[in-house]
Parts: sequence; C-alpha cells; structure tokens
Amino acid sequence: MANLSTNDKQVLEKLFQMGGGYVLNFSDRTMGEFFSEDGGVNIYDEQYNYASGSKANRMRGFWQGASDSLVGQSIIKLIEYIENQILLSNLKENNFPQKLIDKAKEIGNRLIGKQDGQENVTEDEFLKKDFDEVSISSLKLDGTITIILEQRLGEINKCLNSKAALATIFLCGSTLEGILLGVALNNTKEFNMATSSPKDKNGKVLQFHDWTLNNLIDVAKEIGFLNEDVKKFSHALRDFRNYIHPYEQASQQFNPDEHTAKLCWQVLKVAIFQIAKK
Repeated sequence: MANLSTNDKQVLEKLFQMGGGYVLNFSDRTMGEFFSEDGGVNIYDEQYNYASGSKANRMRGFWQGASDSLVGQSIIKLIEYIENQILLSNLKENNFPQKLIDKAKEIGNRLIGKQDGQENVTEDEFLKKDFDEVSISSLKLDGTITIILEQRLGEINKCLNSKAALATIFLCGSTLEGILLGVALNNTKEFNMATSSPKDKNGKVLQFHDWTLNNLIDVAKEIGFLNEDVKKFSHALRDFRNYIHPYEQASQQFNPDEHTAKLCWQVLKVAIFQIAKK
C-alpha cells in the first residue's frame, strides 16, 4: 500500500478529477493504454479492482495495492499528461491551479524518494538554451546507425527551413528513439537494472525491442544520460509524435505550428548534447 494520507488522496482526487467515477479525460481504453505504456502497469488487473470498478475506483485500488515507487511514478506521469493535454487544448488550464499541481508533484516526488529543489524549467527557458552544434558521431553509436541518424538530422533541418512542422516533429521523435535505443544497447546492464525499466507480469525486464520511447526516456533520465528538463519535454515530443496516425490527429484536432516544431528540435538537440556529455 502506498504511503498516502487522507489529505494526500484529497489533493490527488481533486487534481485528477475523480468525481463521478472518472479520471481526467480518459476513456476505459485510453486509461489502460496510459498505465501500460507509461508505467508498465495493467490497471485493469484484478488486484486493483475496487468497489464499483470505475476508473476512479481503479485508481484508488491502485493506490492501495501498489508500492510507493510505482504510485509516485504514476502521479508524476499523470501530471505530465495534464500538462501535455493543456498544451494540446484537450484540457482547460484554469481547471488545474498551479498550487494543486505543485502539491501533487510534492506527493509524487516524496513517494519516489526525490529531493526538493530539482530543476523545473519553463518552455521559454528551455527554448533559450544554447550550445555548440550537436554531433551524432559524438554519441559513439554503431557506425551504420550513426550514418542514418546523421542523415535524419539533415532532413530535419530541411523540414524546419521549409516550415514543415508535422514532418519535423515525426523525424525528431523517431530520431530521439533511435538515439536512446543505441545508447541502451551500449549500456545494457545499466538500462536493464534501472528501477523504471519495463517488466512483464513476472517481473522480468523486457527485451529492448519491446521498450517504448517513454521507457527509454525514463530510464535514460534515471541513470543520468538525460536531465529533468529533457525528460519533461521529451514526453511532450513523444505525445506529438503519436499523431503520425491521421485519425488520431483528427480526433485530437492537432495542428502543429512552427513553435511546436522548434520545441521538438530543441528537445532532440539538448538530448544529444547531454548524452554526449555523459
């Protein structure tokens, strides 16, 4: 059982809009996908079946049945989800007071043992970060993949210059995934031993080809290849990239602009810089 006080639960239930049996804007399907892809958890497992079995009660059952670390990670992930949904205009910012978000973050960080004072970079601050030209070769990946990734960087610059925002986002997302997979293959032991590495129902770490971009980002941050700022904005890039499916893009009315494309490009550049530095 997670170490949540009554006050903690009231804060979380308010933030996650759990009145009436709901959780945020999740459907049964998307809630299952969220917990599976972002936390490696089957939220519809019998162990989390509580009371009516509604989405809100599934969450309460999860809080009762899961560890501090797992619940803490889910809280942080849900806050990231809220921030991304606001960015995509799928949730209204004025429904999520900053003080409530900050308190929930404090609860999540306490559960995972994270200390206060971690970097909390705004989008504008992140975009202003500047550094020398990044280089794929500095990452010391396999020679063949290095050539392919360098070609992709060239394609990204062409798309940016042509103001092709959607193409830029998709290329940035796939390139980041390729880089992180290459880093994982070069550091197999560290990635497999990380607390946040994805596991099957028996607790065995999945093979790398079964890892999602979300998994790669979280583990890379945990073992020190990425900083908190890149982790935060990498998850936004991951969500944007999911709109490669036309019907998903249409359902969410996602129409990226040049600013969004530049943000994704900045995520990729800073990730390369931080990994090379590591």
